[in-house]
Amino acid sequence: MDAVELIGAALSAWAVWLTARRRPWCWPVGFASVVVYSWIFIDAKLYSDALLQGAFAVLIVYGWLRWLKHLGSDGRVQIAALPPHQFAVHLMLGLAGALALGYAMHRWTDAALPWLDAALTAFSLVAQWWQGRRHLAAWWLWIAVDVIYVGEYVYKDLLITAVLYAGFVVLAAIGLRDWRRASLSVPDAHPAIG
Repeated sequence: MDAVELIGAALSAWAVWLTARRRPWCWPVGFASVVVYSWIFIDAKLYSDALLQGAFAVLIVYGWLRWLKHLGSDGRVQIAALPPHQFAVHLMLGLAGALALGYAMHRWTDAALPWLDAALTAFSLVAQWWQGRRHLAAWWLWIAVDVIYVGEYVYKDLLITAVLYAGFVVLAAIGLRDWRRASLSVPDAHPAIG
């Protein structure tokens, strides 16, 4: 499984790097990574993470199509504001999803970390939705989620993936910096949240 995990890690890192650079090719590379990671997470009995990969596949198609409609003249996606009321509603939906999925995984599966895995899954979906909608706040949420994922993957002895997620924290910080700079150059894109 280590070779498969290494391939998944490389594809994921490449996808996040392309996202930080606001390049639309991040989406098809990301799609390849979710296919690989679906297998890895099923093998590790992290079922919420495996389900997350399927949801990511759908959101990847959505994000790619949306980004292609909002490219600047430089070929990079344009940043969009996240209204505060949507910020709050999306976080509440993430919490509700975490509780519902956590209960289901705890009650009906042999999931290794049902509540934590479900919470990370739910908030990853919120971050992915924000990423597809081009919101700077996605990077803040990715940083928080990825820091916790590092600990989860160390605990589950998925060390390559733990290192990958530590790298994701760094890439998310770079993405946050670069997207913030890009949003400051477009007056109506400067978000209240982010």
